[in-house]
Amino acid sequence: MRIATALLLAATAATPLAAQVKTPDRPVSDPKALSSGENPSAASVPVEDIGTTRSLGGAAWSADGNTIFIATNLTGRSNIWRTDTAGSWPIQLTQSEDSQDGLVTSRDGKWVYFEQDKGGNEYTDIFRVPTSGGTVVNLTNTPDRREGTMLVAPSGGTIALVTKLKSEGQSNLAVMDSDGNIRALTAEKDPQFGWSPVAWIDGSRALIANRDRVDGVVGEVWRIDLADGKATRLLGKPDTVFSASDATADGATIAVTSNDTTGQLHAGLYTVATKGRRWLKPTPWEQTSGIFTRDGKAMIVRTAADTRTSLSKVDVTTMAEAPLGLPPGVNGLVGGEPLAPNGQLMMVSHSGADSPNDLHLYDMASAQVRPATQLAMASLSPSSLPRSTEVVYKSFDGTLISAVVTMPYNLKRDGTNPAIVLPHGGPTSQAIDGFSRYAAAFASRGYITIQPNFRGSTGYGKAFQAANFKDLGGGDLKDTIAAKQFLVASGYVDAKRVGIFGGSYGGFMTLMAIGRAPDEFAAAVQWFGIINWRTMYRDQDEVLKAYQRTLIGTPDADPKVYDAASPLTYIRATKAPLLTIQGENDIRVPRGQAQEVNDILKAKGNVVETIFYPAEGHGFRKRENQLDSLQRTVAWFDTYLKATPAK
Repeated sequence: MRIATALLLAATAATPLAAQVKTPDRPVSDPKALSSGENPSAASVPVEDIGTTRSLGGAAWSADGNTIFIATNLTGRSNIWRTDTAGSWPIQLTQSEDSQDGLVTSRDGKWVYFEQDKGGNEYTDIFRVPTSGGTVVNLTNTPDRREGTMLVAPSGGTIALVTKLKSEGQSNLAVMDSDGNIRALTAEKDPQFGWSPVAWIDGSRALIANRDRVDGVVGEVWRIDLADGKATRLLGKPDTVFSASDATADGATIAVTSNDTTGQLHAGLYTVATKGRRWLKPTPWEQTSGIFTRDGKAMIVRTAADTRTSLSKVDVTTMAEAPLGLPPGVNGLVGGEPLAPNGQLMMVSHSGADSPNDLHLYDMASAQVRPATQLAMASLSPSSLPRSTEVVYKSFDGTLISAVVTMPYNLKRDGTNPAIVLPHGGPTSQAIDGFSRYAAAFASRGYITIQPNFRGSTGYGKAFQAANFKDLGGGDLKDTIAAKQFLVASGYVDAKRVGIFGGSYGGFMTLMAIGRAPDEFAAAVQWFGIINWRTMYRDQDEVLKAYQRTLIGTPDADPKVYDAASPLTYIRATKAPLLTIQGENDIRVPRGQAQEVNDILKAKGNVVETIFYPAEGHGFRKRENQLDSLQRTVAWFDTYLKATPAK
């Protein structure tokens, strides 16, 4: 195992700069420019307060626009709540131990429909509850089939939705009547593809839909006729993304996103009759189309400029963009239909490093925004939370890597401070400069944190996203180690007091880091991470098998790739104390992955602790488990990275 580490470090030194992966141009940050501000009132934010801060799930307007229905965990479980648009104390509509989300409302104003699984197993049924409160009914009740992603027709009571069988990887498009009877519209054969509804058109007689590959690198736009299921492809091209986000009521114009010709996602409009496309002005950053305004004269567009996102209103005639003026951070649309029925208000979300996520209402006429919820505990105010900054550093081959750094207050630049590297999940995902309960908990206790967007992340173009293909835990691990090196170069951090923590693919990166580069990290925590891609392929859900094939092929066809990409190959070299936390019902990273890590390291005599939560899946939904996992994680790093644990 020492040989594997030496080879990794040697490759890091020898790789020529000419091999760098092209990403948007941006200046490289000077690590010495990081600074810890002075704040005499700064203190550790109680872990209990961070864990008790409520989540914002889906949201939906009532038929008259006077009420908003929200999925949130005010009681410690994600249930459905109702609040007045003008502002009121929320009223709970449903009560369940299992998580509820994905809500929509009926056009006649009688029902709220929502999704609910069993113990985190992700096989959701469709339920409904009266908007005024009352009996909750399971409309579908299909344990071996998932239903979700609902889209309500403008008339007739029909709901379009996505279905997926446990025995298959592919998902299909279907329609459901008000009594829960389902009729299939598509019959996808390729297990790597799935369908989703986008917009009803032609008086609810047809749908605009997307057909996407599971890894998000191929997408097509289709029209589906409701009566006979006839499917017509409108946009599509090999190895190219075309994705619709909305359509005008007559189906003549479609809001689309594509990476065609540019390699980067950009937004525009597609005219069906002429097959003409009009794009917004070029930007090096990821840009996605959104919804049309009710009058069809404008489109909302989201731009992800590095780790921050903004919303703009685009005139569909001139293609001129006007920023909505939301605060810097992470901004997005909320719900399947963010606009109120009269088109005046729009539901948006906002979060920043010092501002937990909340629902806001944006007035389309006055351009004013106001909060609709206040989900954070009072102790999580901007004045008490550490601030973040975007940084860019060069990795081993010269590739530019962006990251979010959260700096504690009142640190000395004396090379004695601890730090934690936080690789994200996915890998087709992105670290963003919004609120992170983990960064907030760590940084308020004196840990500098860095969240790197290693190769394979989204947001930086097609080539960057594909740069870890059949190289999981290779170049992306070197990018992650370079994040640690950036912090050490700042002069604040002790290289021997750096930890690593991540979940899912971030957990995989954590296991790969402590096995393949065992001298880099002094302590590690991983949640539901992968140790063995072979047993993953054998045990996980079919759709995740399809996703895995897009990343590293199959065990039979690519055995050497599987060996090189599995932390199992390197884990016996681990020195760092390791905490593992896992849900019993995880279908993405099954329980056996955590057990395998635990058994190997315990037999070797390492410091290792493994916790399993019953009735939890991929990520922890129950508040007591969210709180317990955060408390254990903070305590683990306090024990192994600090001389005296913080209280």
